[in-house]
Amino acid sequence: MSRVCELTGKGPMTGNNVSHANNKTRRRFLPNLNDVTLQSETLGRGFKLRISAHALRSVDHRGGLDKFLAKAKDTELSTRALKMKKEIAKAQTAAA
Repeated sequence: MSRVCELTGKGPMTGNNVSHANNKTRRRFLPNLNDVTLQSETLGRGFKLRISAHALRSVDHRGGLDKFLAKAKDTELSTRALKMKKEIAKAQTAAA
């Protein structure tokens, strides 16, 4: 399982551990990923996703999963999230 957020595309970054003696060794900064079930209002069901804590706050801020996916760039989304986005868009056009 890769350490990449399914909604924002956030992944591991690299940097240095710096000791008191100013010795530098390489390290990895991992994203804070959580397994979450988010509800789609349009489809009326939940989706299990592995997303970062930052993405979870962004989903809340934008007003839910449907609105977040509508504004999200396709390049950042995972293949599962892209399928969800298309499914939600299709359901919204059918309802309108």
